[in-house]
Amino acid sequence: MVGEVNGLQEKEEMTAETAEEQLVENAAETTPSPETETAEAAPVEDKAAALEAELKEKSDRILRLQADFENFRRRTAKEKEELAAVITQNILGDLLPLLDNFERAMAVEQTDGEAFQKGVEMIFTQLREVLDKHGLQSIEAEGQTFDPNFHQAVMRVEDSDAPDGTITQVLQKGYQAKGRVIRPAMVQVAGS
Repeated sequence: MVGEVNGLQEKEEMTAETAEEQLVENAAETTPSPETETAEAAPVEDKAAALEAELKEKSDRILRLQADFENFRRRTAKEKEELAAVITQNILGDLLPLLDNFERAMAVEQTDGEAFQKGVEMIFTQLREVLDKHGLQSIEAEGQTFDPNFHQAVMRVEDSDAPDGTITQVLQKGYQAKGRVIRPAMVQVAGS
C-alpha cells in the first residue's frame, strides 16, 4: 500500500509539475513579449506621427489662407480708395475750367447786362456738357405717373384735368447717373 501511495504521490507531483509548466507556457503565450509590443506599437506610432504631420500641414495651410485673405482684403480696400480718388480727381479736373470762367466773369466790371447774361449761359452750357460727360441725366417728371423711386412728393393738389397720381409740377429737378438716382425730383402730385 505504501507503494501505491508513493506511486500516487509521484503521479500527483508529476501532474502538478506538468500543470505548472503548462501555466508558465500559457502565461508566456498570453503575455506579450517586449518585442511583440514594440512591433504592434510601431504601426500605431507611425500612424499617429503621420496624422500629426498632416494636422500641422493643414494648420499651416489655413494660416497661409487667412493671411492671403487678409492681404487681399487690404489690397482691394486700398484699390477702391485709389479708384475713388482718381474718379474724384477727374471730375474736379473737368469742373475747374467752369470755376475759372466764373472767376473771370465776377472780376469784370458789369457795364453790359446782355454780355454778362451771355457769359453765364456759356458757363451753364459748359457745366451741362461736363455733367453729361459723366453720365448725369435729368429725371423727367412733369405729366408722368408718380414713382417713389424717382420722385419725392412734397405737395398734393386737386386737379380735375390730371388723373390721381400724376405729377402736375416739378419744384426741383431730379438727377440720375448710370441708372442710380442722385437726387429724386421734388414734385407736386394730383390727387384728392
